[in-house]
Amino acid sequence: MRNKCSLLILYLLLGLGFRAQAQQAPIIPQPAGLELKPGSFTLDERTSIQFKRGNKELAALAQYLADHVRDISGYTLPLNKKTPYTIELALGSLPGLGDEGYQLRVSPTGIVVKGNTRAGVFYGLQSLRQTLPPVRTNAPLTVPAMEVVDSPRFAWRGMMLDVSRHFYTVQDIKEILDLLALYKINTFHWHLTDNEGWRLEIKKYPRLTKVGAWRQELPGSVFYKPDSAYVPPLTGRPYPYGGYYTQAQAREVVAYAQARNITVVPEIEMPGHSGAALAAYPRLACMPHPQPVPNATLWSGGMQQDRFNLNYCPANDSVFVFLQDVLSEVMDIFPSQYLHIGGDEVDKDDWKKCAGCQALMQREGLRDEDELQSYFIKRIEKYVVSKGRRIIGWDEILEGGLAPEATVMSWRGEKGGIAAARQGHDVVMSPSNPLYFNRYQAGPEGEPLAGRYSINTLEKVYAYNPLPAALSGPEQRHVLGAQFAIWTEFISSRSHLEYMLLPRLPAFAETLWTPPNKQNFNNFTDRLNQGHFSGWEQQGIRFHPLHYRSRTHEATRQ
Repeated sequence: MRNKCSLLILYLLLGLGFRAQAQQAPIIPQPAGLELKPGSFTLDERTSIQFKRGNKELAALAQYLADHVRDISGYTLPLNKKTPYTIELALGSLPGLGDEGYQLRVSPTGIVVKGNTRAGVFYGLQSLRQTLPPVRTNAPLTVPAMEVVDSPRFAWRGMMLDVSRHFYTVQDIKEILDLLALYKINTFHWHLTDNEGWRLEIKKYPRLTKVGAWRQELPGSVFYKPDSAYVPPLTGRPYPYGGYYTQAQAREVVAYAQARNITVVPEIEMPGHSGAALAAYPRLACMPHPQPVPNATLWSGGMQQDRFNLNYCPANDSVFVFLQDVLSEVMDIFPSQYLHIGGDEVDKDDWKKCAGCQALMQREGLRDEDELQSYFIKRIEKYVVSKGRRIIGWDEILEGGLAPEATVMSWRGEKGGIAAARQGHDVVMSPSNPLYFNRYQAGPEGEPLAGRYSINTLEKVYAYNPLPAALSGPEQRHVLGAQFAIWTEFISSRSHLEYMLLPRLPAFAETLWTPPNKQNFNNFTDRLNQGHFSGWEQQGIRFHPLHYRSRTHEATRQ
């Protein structure tokens, strides 16, 4: 009898747990304010999308929603037609919610999505989308009745993707942008140049892509992966690997991102990490450049400076002419306020050996090579600012003195960000632990090869707070937000990229969007299991399965 009573109590508790989970809207990031109401709205062929006629921004968002509903249901929702049920998109005054805040009201008779700007309405639609099936279904499209009043905690919510070590197609980038938009990430930092490849067409300097976009790869090197979309010749000999984006393709990505409220911030590395450019134009280096093309096998062996010169020469005025020409074309493609200029990991040994650099230092009163790097960055900043833009760089740009209007991206922990904020400069936090998603998220036993410096678990990502306690209140206001990064030395295919991205992406998104008092890791993983994991699975998107509770998936793993 006691056993039967125990089982009955267990079933009741399980039932209550399932009902509690079912009564929770599966929205990620968790909204700042959400109240579930009785009932639900059923979206079907009797539903239309309403918006103010003549408003092109709302018309585009209405078509965006209509296309999604058609894809998952086959319903063609009319726009601005009289029907019994409606989804209304509207712009209006929502005090305190800012440009990206929104209000979402769902009742049994209709849905209203309202924002102060187009961005707010777009994010309201993302919350609505997360209550709908991710793929084609014959099941009813039912949205729980609720009222959401929501806005982000931070203005900069970013991802950095390195396409130099491994190249990703325009379609790959678009699919990543779709994922970012769904979880309300608004900045895509595109790492376009490095030692291992130059990935953007520059019309004035065609050798950047004719030479700099290609490298000689060795099967079995650190860059070679068996699951790569690029299948090398099975000869055991070096083979060419690379690719680049034409300016037309880059503009296509920018437009695609803008439609999803994502700003694309391009990164053109300088003064270090410039091996690909120097392979194309050796005259820009301090020393003769011995390599005809960028060679990944040198990187895997720890590229030696006497074999492969990585830095521009600051004493060479033609370097600044070259970089200004390049940045001019970059700014013509990318309308972002910021240009990322790198500035990290500059090996200054060549500058110490360069007679021109030493003469420049003496002439300018520079005490050491750190100040020479600062001279270089300040000279670039002066040009960028003259064009109405701003620079952002990795925290090494603090060395030797920070450029007057520079923003710092702090990756070596938060120390650089703290120092910059105390100097009155804006900061984006991107500490490698826990925000480098190219590092292991579990294991490392049984995991794909990844960076070994730290294991950046889902829990660590979710727990990250971009506001260091060491900063005062006024200093914290210089923290624009945070950004995770994926460096692709070991990541050569989109499926591997997805695996490293998910589910850490939504965890990061919630950390940056949701007020701290509304963050709860267990609640977050519950919502992941209310359609996010299964949605990725149904769409063929690869993800890390540790927190997935699907019996089918668990059986497959075993």
